[in-house]
Amino acid sequence: MSDSRGKSRTPRAAGQARVARQTRTTAAGQRAQARGERVLLEPATGKRLAALKVERAEAVQEAVRAARTAQEAWALAPVKERQARVRALGAQIVARVDELAEVVSRSSGKTRMDALSTDVFPGALMAAYYARIAPRMLAPRRLERSSILFFNKVSTLTRVPFGVIGIISPYNYPLGIPLHEVIPGLLAGNGVVLKVATQVQPVGDAISSLVKAAGFPAGLFSVVHVPGRDAGDAFLDAGVDKLFFTGSTETGRELMARAGRKLVPVVMELGGADAMIVLDDANLDRAAAGALWAGMSNAGQSCAGVQRVFVTAGAWDGFRGRLAGQARKLRVGPDLDFDVDVGSLISDDQKRLVQAALTDAARKGARVLASVGTSSGRFLPLTILEHTTRAMTAMGEEVFGPVIAIEQVRDEEEAVRRANDTPYGLSASVWSANRARARRVASRLRAGAVTINDHLMSHGMAETPWGGFGHSGIGRSHGELGFDEMTQPRVIVDDLLHRAPRNMWWYPHNRSVYEGLKGAIVALHGRGLGRRLAGLGRLVGTFMRTFSRS
Repeated sequence: MSDSRGKSRTPRAAGQARVARQTRTTAAGQRAQARGERVLLEPATGKRLAALKVERAEAVQEAVRAARTAQEAWALAPVKERQARVRALGAQIVARVDELAEVVSRSSGKTRMDALSTDVFPGALMAAYYARIAPRMLAPRRLERSSILFFNKVSTLTRVPFGVIGIISPYNYPLGIPLHEVIPGLLAGNGVVLKVATQVQPVGDAISSLVKAAGFPAGLFSVVHVPGRDAGDAFLDAGVDKLFFTGSTETGRELMARAGRKLVPVVMELGGADAMIVLDDANLDRAAAGALWAGMSNAGQSCAGVQRVFVTAGAWDGFRGRLAGQARKLRVGPDLDFDVDVGSLISDDQKRLVQAALTDAARKGARVLASVGTSSGRFLPLTILEHTTRAMTAMGEEVFGPVIAIEQVRDEEEAVRRANDTPYGLSASVWSANRARARRVASRLRAGAVTINDHLMSHGMAETPWGGFGHSGIGRSHGELGFDEMTQPRVIVDDLLHRAPRNMWWYPHNRSVYEGLKGAIVALHGRGLGRRLAGLGRLVGTFMRTFSRS
């Protein structure tokens, strides 16, 4: 990078210039708000982003009614037709990559590279994947008979759309998270109503434009902009048939209680304080680089980002040094010319929450191993803590900011115990050169997704189920299990002997019928050939009443 006189700037000077420009644009945005304009500001720069949209609960009711009307015909449409619409949506994503990365970046504060790699790129992949597997996932499936006694019964499992799905999605992955629910929901034959976080309203509008351009029926999909505090009640009162929510554990708990009173099924992806285990045979260069990417991506605002790192004694010195050294090379600031690695936090409130966690850690004896970047505006330095304990917020609760806490443990056993010492269980990772050893450790971790020698990225893999244990949520999105969540199972049982007058266990009953059914149990599952043959004889005698009208 060079200035107007052609002299190269130092990284320090470039960073100061970014901060100065950010300060000017932040002031301009704040003046607009001071004039009473209802506007959204870019988190990273303070520039005017868009006019703030505030709709009433009635808007949700109207959207649900429209979706229900459109869904009746949509559910009857062939799967191939739904496939075609989703493939058209995927083509729209591909054609609008730069536009989508830009709107995600400006709305959320993340860099355009972050927006591309964690929102837009997965969006393109998932559209193709879900369209490809839809015929198999939605096709009727013949069930294997449980017993020869039911030789005349043919059971077929079918998948039935719920009707209208409500989705409440967060700000941190404003394109990627909702698309993982919108696309399977539509493919499964549902209508969908989406509410995105207020700060990222422009991303919700972009999703709406993608769906419209792909040619889905009018009214089948809508985006509503009700305030977050009103969204849950608005969706439930409007009569959605199922609700998907991604957000904090506290809000999820309250929303689940309200949904329970109306018997509305829910899928919830909630908080996390994810663990990373580094074993003594790990590739330490890769482990350090992976911890930084998964811990600092999106300024640490990832439910499944690396937060707690447990390093066995044999790897401690090497990992610690590499982590600090690689962290000091990262650049923090507004993304003006692809010249930074990490962007801003979403809001002043979120910044205060992260700062409170850092203050708590310092008060309880933690030491800062590395601190990189600026604290101006909504930015926070990337912070690596050591000498941490379970009593600290950074090791016990979700921080949701650019903070990684590392702790030395004696061995594999202690690492597993410490990793599982949390009410959360969204994701985790194990780092080792021995894949068998890594899989053994992974099998002991209480988490919905465990990766080996990587972290966080499985959220972008459409085929992998997503959801957690404990306080991290209920149900699953993504992949085949995500498709299951979009439909209700219905079994159809057909009788090949429908011309027969009755089944053998129908009325009238007598001792012979009792002995015949008892004989069936002995014939199929008893011991001793003689007893089984005797039971079979009684069964055959009783079965013959199937063809008797008396």
